[in-house]
Amino acid sequence: MLIYSFPALAISIPTIPIYIYLPTFYGVTLELGLAATGFALLLARVFDTITDPIVGIISDRFPIKRNYRKPWIAIGSIIAAIGLYQLLNPANDAGIVYLISWSIILYLGWTLVAVPYLTWGAELSTDYNERTSITTTRETAGILGILTCGVIFVLSTNLQFSEMETISIIGWVAISLGAVFIPYLLKKLPDAGITRLKKEENSRRSFLKSLLQLTRNKLFIRLLTAWFLNGVANGIPSVLFFLYLEKVLGVNETQRAILILIYFSAAVISMPVWLSLGYAFNKHRIWCYAMLLAISAFALVPFLPEGAFYLFSIVCILTGACLGADLSIPPSIQADVLDFDKLQTKSQRAGLLFSLWGMATKLALACSVGLAFPLLDWLGFDPNTPSISGKDALVFLYALLPIGFKCITVLTIWNFPLDRKRHGIIKRRLYGTSS
Repeated sequence: MLIYSFPALAISIPTIPIYIYLPTFYGVTLELGLAATGFALLLARVFDTITDPIVGIISDRFPIKRNYRKPWIAIGSIIAAIGLYQLLNPANDAGIVYLISWSIILYLGWTLVAVPYLTWGAELSTDYNERTSITTTRETAGILGILTCGVIFVLSTNLQFSEMETISIIGWVAISLGAVFIPYLLKKLPDAGITRLKKEENSRRSFLKSLLQLTRNKLFIRLLTAWFLNGVANGIPSVLFFLYLEKVLGVNETQRAILILIYFSAAVISMPVWLSLGYAFNKHRIWCYAMLLAISAFALVPFLPEGAFYLFSIVCILTGACLGADLSIPPSIQADVLDFDKLQTKSQRAGLLFSLWGMATKLALACSVGLAFPLLDWLGFDPNTPSISGKDALVFLYALLPIGFKCITVLTIWNFPLDRKRHGIIKRRLYGTSS
């Protein structure tokens, strides 16, 4: 599990520089303009979304020496490393074409790694509980990567490095760790020997036919819908987090950094708790309880007075702990749904299903931005001189709108039919075992 999970640490380290700092750097520092930079990154993102199902199908249908996942992860890691270096170390005359080209290259490499990597994790075990252990360990490593990035920012600031120097250091750390962890993963973990359907049963249907067939897989559609809705519920407060802290709570930069650290640390610490609960109860119910806890935490936010740093720290602890459940439990349920899909279709489509999982994640993030900022503007919020009604609108969107999305998600997944008992029946029919 550790060998499989450590690459997630390297993969997640550059997340903050790429998604938060890069747009401002190219748009302002390199003077490309915010509109042009936004268009360039949007174009790259559209390409990124389109490539997910393509990569999923390739990793399902085109093995190299009986290895379905390893070859594409190897190729993708090299492409991603080159793209990451070029984006974080641009020439002084870098323009829009440079930004678009290298962003597309980075996203392509990232997708070639991410889709087979997530799919491989679902295939490493067919056990109901062990799958949760695998996803929990992997997502814990991912959050530790984000925390590592935060530590580098703090240390670099104290050493008086420039922002661009810091971002370049983060890029090199990610590339260096990836150069160690990914080859070790490819060498040590099985891929060719994983239990899959026999070759003659792995029907090579067309992409459109596979998608049409997926519409009849009600378990997958239901889980994917819940994953998307919960992604929007988590994305909206993430988008508005800094605005809320500055304009409503009134905390300083040091306190803001502490709150971010508390949030992600709570997610890491909570992982073993969710793992233990997943062993004792059905996974979909544990996920629902975690979302109900998050709902309770967000419900406290409208009652917090300005400057309530310690009270909001409690909210960060609770919602951070729920993030741990959001990251570890749903992918484990998705792995169980893959078994149902195998039994239903007699075909190997794990890569395709996980690619659609990735597309739903990206779409949820895009919808979060597309909902939060226009609604905030429509409700009359002025970031320069926010009025009382404007602050109320910000609080509503930050805390109460996500509650609505999470309530719908809980209703969607509460009576999810694929529990531990039914998964055992599916396993016996597929593999001749329930253990």
